[in-house]
Amino acid sequence: MPKNLVIVESPSKAKTIQKYLGDDFRVESSFGHIADLPKKGMGIEIDNNFKPVYEVSNEKKEVVKKLKELTSKADTIWLASDEDREGEAIAWHLYHVLGLAKKNTHRITFNEITKKAIQKAIEKPRKIDEDLVNAQKARRVLDRLVGFEMSPVLWKKIKPGLSAGRVQSVAVRLIVEREKEIQEFNPVSSFKFTAEFRTKDGKSLKAVLGKEFKTYQEALDFINSCLDADFKVKDLQKKPGKRTSSAPFTTSTLQQEASLKLGFSVSRTMSIAQQLYENGLITYMRTDSVSLSQDAIQVAQNMILSEYGKPYAAPKNYTTKSKAAQEAHEAIRPTDFSIKSAGADNNQRRLYDLIWKRTVASQMADAELERTIIDISNSKNKEIFQAKGEVIIFDGFLKVYQETQTEAEDNDEGTSILPEVKINDPLENEEIFGTQKFTKAPARYTEASLVKKLEELEIGRPSTYAPTISTIQNRDYVKVGSLEGKSRKLQTLRLKKGKISEKTETEKYGADRRKLIPTDIGIVVNDFLVDYFKAILDYGFTARVEESFDKIAEGQEVWTDMIKDFYQKFHTTVEKVEENAKRATGERALGNDPKSGKPVFAKIGRFGPMIQIGETESEEKPKFASLLRTQSIHDITLEEALNLFELPRNLGEYKGETIEANAGRYGPYVRYKDLFVSIPKTEDIMEITSERAIELVEEKLKANAPIGTYEGKPVTKGVGRFGPFIKWENLYVSVGKKYDFDHLSQADINELIADKLKKEAEKIVVNWEEEGIRIEKARWGRHNIIKGKTKIELGKEVDVSKLKLEDVKKLIEKQQPAKKAKKK
Repeated sequence: MPKNLVIVESPSKAKTIQKYLGDDFRVESSFGHIADLPKKGMGIEIDNNFKPVYEVSNEKKEVVKKLKELTSKADTIWLASDEDREGEAIAWHLYHVLGLAKKNTHRITFNEITKKAIQKAIEKPRKIDEDLVNAQKARRVLDRLVGFEMSPVLWKKIKPGLSAGRVQSVAVRLIVEREKEIQEFNPVSSFKFTAEFRTKDGKSLKAVLGKEFKTYQEALDFINSCLDADFKVKDLQKKPGKRTSSAPFTTSTLQQEASLKLGFSVSRTMSIAQQLYENGLITYMRTDSVSLSQDAIQVAQNMILSEYGKPYAAPKNYTTKSKAAQEAHEAIRPTDFSIKSAGADNNQRRLYDLIWKRTVASQMADAELERTIIDISNSKNKEIFQAKGEVIIFDGFLKVYQETQTEAEDNDEGTSILPEVKINDPLENEEIFGTQKFTKAPARYTEASLVKKLEELEIGRPSTYAPTISTIQNRDYVKVGSLEGKSRKLQTLRLKKGKISEKTETEKYGADRRKLIPTDIGIVVNDFLVDYFKAILDYGFTARVEESFDKIAEGQEVWTDMIKDFYQKFHTTVEKVEENAKRATGERALGNDPKSGKPVFAKIGRFGPMIQIGETESEEKPKFASLLRTQSIHDITLEEALNLFELPRNLGEYKGETIEANAGRYGPYVRYKDLFVSIPKTEDIMEITSERAIELVEEKLKANAPIGTYEGKPVTKGVGRFGPFIKWENLYVSVGKKYDFDHLSQADINELIADKLKKEAEKIVVNWEEEGIRIEKARWGRHNIIKGKTKIELGKEVDVSKLKLEDVKKLIEKQQPAKKAKKK
């Protein structure tokens, strides 16, 4: 055993650090937090000054046991978890749970996993920062109190299984309020004109009219006045301009730019960034600082000078406007600027490329531009057309990187290069085109724009953006969805070759792709919380809480005082709401059922969004039907609601068996015997015919038909979420690109299954055949115990070679009763 034991929180981080330390060091992983509040129960002693009761979970007991053995044999222990509050809490738990001694325990942190940074950290160790630990403790306790006390209120007043969270509920509120703005938005129309002219040299010049007209008549009067008008260049302005590079990435700006440029979700960006960090390629990825170290600036300058030359070099120090930012940290940057491309896979390489270019560009000179504005007048009216253009004189940082324009920043005036003209030059009018335009409703949030808004409101911190957005989707309060949009008529006017033409065209509007849309449950929960827990859902309150956490981290505020002040008011509110609040259903009256005359409602019921015919209080029991996944209680029509009571639809018989259409958890489907066939999204479950249903069934039966045999047993094929596969017995075999999936031969089938069986056999480490128990290799160096349908995941730290059959049987017995109890 080496004299020094270094403990980090992740195996890949441990592997990278081990490369930089000599034989005197051993690096081990704690696999994240080794202790936390219990999963069941509050875990907070409220009457004991809000003392958190931490416990080591079952899955971490083996990790703790191994680390205790190693720490007992080491002379010096180095706690090297991340430098943020969570990392400090991990170090604090390790210190206390492992029973470490102050004299031989050191806390070290580094912003990047490089040899230089690690050696520097070891030269200057420090103690565990209790203030940082208290800030994490305060966040954890406050969030547990909010969730533990508010969630049961939601179960009682809306439906079971719901949950509330301090930051998550505020994020949902932003999305719901935006959706309501969109639904209540009334578009205003106006008429906008563009024109195309020809210079005396025959070159095209496109321009936009500076004025918009409110009515069709005004637009018609204007275009009529342009008949036989003479156009000329009234004014010409050329002004020097510049574009300045953006600051290096923070967590928030990386998430936004990776979404716009690479199409990554927020959680995916953070996962990939974590991999790059742990492999020593970038600095720490959870930061709100835009500053770079002087060493990094100098290295970047040297690289820019050698690659692009002196005119491109312009060192800059950036500072953030946010009061809460931790400037002691650095922005996200490459650890080695000489490495232009890096990463274990394509996604890592793409994100690294983005970080490298943004950081290098931040230290480069401004781009120099020449902006040109041409004013065009005519002889028949006072209105001015304007053409705008831009020429890059010196590309500067644009040689490396250009920030993506958002939808809101885009405009249709363009920045094209304009032809050479002089004042008073005549222009020939090729075409004037006027179209009716409608003001746009506010844009729905994307994951990236929501992060930007949360940051603007100072809600949450770099470590919370991704988990917050994942949580509200996992709780089914918000979904990432796409909307088809609607159609509307608009009027256009065109003056071409001395003639004016009027036309009515159709425009599609309101279509959205991959935007955050609140679900029915999300809207009802949000409205209830805003009504009854206004203080918790207040944006200012949430920001002030984050400020308190920062003060605790700086030793300026006592965490228990902050929690006590919050809880006294909060708990009183919870008690009042439980006692006085009415049940929230989001109920919406749709009209009356023409058959029974009873009222029809759309509402949230115990099992989710539903339609109800009849009053709950009436003697005759109401009828209920669940909504389809594509429907909402907020816009479903009476006709659509009544149609739901016709499900399942009996479509007749096929080969002596009933065939029916119904809706299920994963959408509408056709059922035939034990076969379930999804109805395509483009088809209506209420209109699908017997002939079409039979067609879908036959297609499915054909697809499921055996394509061959193996050892006398049938082989079928299909396409799943991971691509094409063949199935034999209970074995699924992926079919690679080297095979023609549509025309698999018997030889192909034999080869695929034989290879898979060989790999499966190689996975088996221990096999007790007489007991029907085996241990198999799993991912990331772990193993699984398998017996029938029972699978038990073992930690990476478990030595499989030392496991005895008796021990394994006990583990299986423990697991199986637990499953039976859960089922019961």
